[in-house]
Amino acid sequence: MLMDTLVLSRIQFAANISFHILFPTITIALCWFLLFFKVQYNRTNDEVWMRIYRFWVKIFALTFALGVVSGITMSFQFGTNWPGYMKTVGNIAGPLLGYEVLTAFFLEATFLGIMLFGINRVSNRIHTLATFLVAFGTSMSAFWIIALNSWMQTPTGYEMRDGVAHPVDWLAIIFNPSMPYRLAHMLTASGITAGFLIAGISAYRILNDDHKPAPRRALKASVFALAFLVPLQALLGDMHGLNTLHHQPAKIAAMESVWHTEKGAPLILFAIPDEKTKSNLYSIEIPRGASLILGHDMDAEIKGLNEFKDAHPPVKPLFYGFRIMVGMGLLMLLVAWAAAWQYWHQKELSLFMLKVFLAMTFSGWIATLAGWYVTEIGRQPYLVTGILKTADAVTQLPAHNVGTSLTLYLLLYAFLLIAYIRTLFVIARKAILVDRPEEIKSLQEKIHDAEDAPL
Repeated sequence: MLMDTLVLSRIQFAANISFHILFPTITIALCWFLLFFKVQYNRTNDEVWMRIYRFWVKIFALTFALGVVSGITMSFQFGTNWPGYMKTVGNIAGPLLGYEVLTAFFLEATFLGIMLFGINRVSNRIHTLATFLVAFGTSMSAFWIIALNSWMQTPTGYEMRDGVAHPVDWLAIIFNPSMPYRLAHMLTASGITAGFLIAGISAYRILNDDHKPAPRRALKASVFALAFLVPLQALLGDMHGLNTLHHQPAKIAAMESVWHTEKGAPLILFAIPDEKTKSNLYSIEIPRGASLILGHDMDAEIKGLNEFKDAHPPVKPLFYGFRIMVGMGLLMLLVAWAAAWQYWHQKELSLFMLKVFLAMTFSGWIATLAGWYVTEIGRQPYLVTGILKTADAVTQLPAHNVGTSLTLYLLLYAFLLIAYIRTLFVIARKAILVDRPEEIKSLQEKIHDAEDAPL
């Protein structure tokens, strides 16, 4: 029964955080895009930039609302599903979550109203300042959440007393060894996710004969942002990997499916890891590639999973998750640079490239979720590395209680996600119809006929 409860609680928290992270990974960077659009308007006094701002601020508001709601339900699970977590590390997790509310959420909530509804009620300078403060608040929110998550991965600055973690150095806790790399990686991932969302929705408008300059300008801005951010993410990912190799070698061994410690370890492009035989089936390898990438030395020693006995994460989720993330990143790099090349030489994107961006509207979500799963599953069997095992923190509630709430969560999240995606394209469609009065009139007549129809 306890094992069933543990598995169901892990699935429930995974579902909750998977749904939640979709929205902050957009809003963190989308608000900085909005600030860019507003500053460009202030600088040039070109109304096109303001129209871009007004369109995307609607999407920001919708995304922000879903992020807040899903984040609240996620925090409840610390008490309902994982009481052992707060009992053991609450002296550290509680203040960090509190700092996030005090310094970030309050800042966002205070100035969000001005940003959304004050554009014609306050001066342009105050409105621009409000946009900056909301953008700063979203980044501060990410700062505190990543600080806590990184501490759970690489805990420092604490001491254990009677089985409870107590802080002894808050700077060491906040700026733990993996925090700077993880924060930079997450912020850049948000920029890429928001960039592809802007590019995809803008491409949708252009493909549907929206001849206004706003979607074209927004698409061009997002393409050049992506052309810079995607290779930057590759560089940050390499630095983060070196940090992980040093502090969490078991995670790296699982990601690369290295079963036995060896020098000159090959880079496995694809395989089917077999935990029973501790081998890789149908392996496609690059000799010494893993040692070169991870250790920057073709003869670098990579610790294998044999070094950690049973205290290592499951191999398949990390192995496949990491390759999905990297594969999506390479595709993003190819698309971003190809589009930038087209802009540089042809001034406009081809029809094919517009369709590619439309297809990749939510590609950032795929890469983010794959990377997040690698990060979180890679910490197992620990909830807090070296301090608290996941099985020791789970609730004692019956499995059917968790199963019932899990089913309700999944149904609700599926409905909200479908509604969110549909609403994005409804907003885009309304923007397309702005300069088509005959279509708007036809749409209004259909609505009027529907209202007059008998029940």
